[in-house]
Amino acid sequence: MSDDWTTRIPEAAQTYLEGRRLDEVECIISDLPGIARGKAVPASKFARQDYFHLPDSIFYQTITGDWGEAADEDGFIEKDMILRPDMSTATAAPWTGDWTLQVIHDAYDRNGAVVPFSPRNVLKRVVQLYHDKGWEPVVAPEMEFFLIARNLDPAQEIQPMTGRSGRPAAARQAYSMTAVDEFGPVIDDIYDFAEAQGFEIDGITQEGGAGQLEINLQHGDPLKLADEVFYFKRLIREAALRHNCFATFMAKPIEDEPGSAMHIHHSILDMKDGSNIFTGSEGEDTDAFFHFIAGLQNHMPAALAVMAPYVNSYRRYVKDHAAPINLAWGRDNRTTGIRVPLSQPKSRRVENRIAGMDCNPYLGIAASLACGYLGLVEQQQPSPEFKGDAYEGDGDIPRVLGSALALFDESSALHKVLGPEFARVYSIVKRAEYDEFLQVISPWEREHLLMNV
Repeated sequence: MSDDWTTRIPEAAQTYLEGRRLDEVECIISDLPGIARGKAVPASKFARQDYFHLPDSIFYQTITGDWGEAADEDGFIEKDMILRPDMSTATAAPWTGDWTLQVIHDAYDRNGAVVPFSPRNVLKRVVQLYHDKGWEPVVAPEMEFFLIARNLDPAQEIQPMTGRSGRPAAARQAYSMTAVDEFGPVIDDIYDFAEAQGFEIDGITQEGGAGQLEINLQHGDPLKLADEVFYFKRLIREAALRHNCFATFMAKPIEDEPGSAMHIHHSILDMKDGSNIFTGSEGEDTDAFFHFIAGLQNHMPAALAVMAPYVNSYRRYVKDHAAPINLAWGRDNRTTGIRVPLSQPKSRRVENRIAGMDCNPYLGIAASLACGYLGLVEQQQPSPEFKGDAYEGDGDIPRVLGSALALFDESSALHKVLGPEFARVYSIVKRAEYDEFLQVISPWEREHLLMNV
């Protein structure tokens, strides 16, 4: 890499470094859970390197740090991958003690082929399938999370953080500006960090849970937005730590409180003229609009293991707790799993309300787009538009991770879009993780079974 590489990074990163000496570069890549893996190197060394190595086994790790037996025919020899920087992702790490940049890398094997189970490569694959059809997918993610009191003992229940008033955060204060003000110092740092990193926040609101916030991002390119969510999770955690609290992206961290989702808004543009293919010349719904919804309805049960990747994820799908329990679709209806928000015809979009905030953003967005893509290709029709309270019906999505994984394993159509090798590795790792969980005896079991069965 040339010595002038800092002239080729985004404007926000250049502005961050103005008049300063860059000390360190964090070379990072997302693993399957979405944890940043990589190496921190001196800036002078980064300027001399075109790539670095990490073993492919980082994609075989479960969330607990154990391993799934997902290696190929060569065996578990931890082959080195070649990780090359995408300089368009260079951004500040403004919470560090020195002047540091982060750069996301892409994974290749020793022959130069993309590593098919690297999450960023999975999303790139799905976006390319859209491009091959002349379509440009556009997404807008919404990030929900909780600010909680520091929790150092896993045996203790999670408690809401204490706000500026000295009182613990209260629930059922959705959209309250007073509630947002309670977390003002944390939110100020979130805004400052986001500005330093060049990210545009569309808004921050208080959600229905105690200490639960939502950040909306501007719509745009799926890969760019997934990169931002990947960065944002770290940014928000660091902002919280500055104020003696934790930020958690667990799908359901607190009993009897709503869970945290990553709602994904989708629209598809025609690459020739930039028009929204969901809207016709007279502003009407198009066949493509209905086909996309049908794809979500038909394939999301199989994709749920990617959008809801942990046993805790399924605790979020509780009737009347601000999370969908079915795949009905409706206009301006937040009780349905698939919502069509109010908009002008040219901005018509489809919102997937199923994905949890605990999912890997690359994989969650890739899986959602994959379902819509299959719908566009298969040209099926969705169920009739649902009108009324969708919570009154029965749920039609898996209630536990084991059932979701079984549906994922059976879906050859989804595997073809996401990549067969990704599907193989993902299933093995998630089943290893699920087996680990099944070995844990919960307090509920000890309380109700120990002396009664």
